Amino acid sequence: MPALYVYLISSLPMLDFGMRPPLAWEDFLELCQPLIPADDYTVVKNLPEAEQYSGLECKIETIRRWVAFDTALRNELVKVRSGRQHIEAAKYLRPLDYSNFSLAQAVMSAQRNPAPQEAERLLDRERWDFLEELSLGHYFDLTFLILYAYKLKILWRWEDIRRADKTALLAEVLA
Repeated sequence: MPALYVYLISSLPMLDFGMRPPLAWEDFLELCQPLIPADDYTVVKNLPEAEQYSGLECKIETIRRWVAFDTALRNELVKVRSGRQHIEAAKYLRPLDYSNFSLAQAVMSAQRNPAPQEAERLLDRERWDFLEELSLGHYFDLTFLILYAYKLKILWRWEDIRRADKTALLAEVLA
C-alpha cells in the first residue's frame, strides 16, 4: 500500500495553468522535507527534466510516463521543424515508448501560431493536461507530489518569462 501524505497535500495551494506560482520551488521542498520519508523527498527534490533524461531506467512509473510523453512531444516538434527546414529528422529523434496521435495535431497548432510565446503556451498546456490525466486516482500519495512538482515547474517557467527584461533580451538578439 502506498504511503499517504494527507496533511501535506491538503495544505498545498491549488495550481491552475496560467496562474502565478503560489510558492517558490524551495518553499515547496521545505514543506515536503519534514512530512515525507527521505527516499520520497529525494525523488521529489531531484525530479529529472525530460529533455535531459531517457526515463527508461527509472523505477517510478509516473516519471517514466511523464518523460515518455514529453519526449514524444519533443519528437513531434523535431519532425515539424525539420520538415520546414528540409532536413532529415531521424538523427534528431530520441527513442521513446509512448505514442499519441493527438500530439502531432497539438504541435501543428502550436507551430502555426504566429506568436512564439503563444505557441510555447499551447505546448505547455498539452504538458499540463497530460499531468492532469496522470493525476487521476492519485490524491494523497507520492504520485500526486511528483505531478504537483512538475506543474509548479511549469508555472515557474512562465513566471520567469513574465519577469524577463524584454528590452534587454531584444537588444541582445539584435546585437
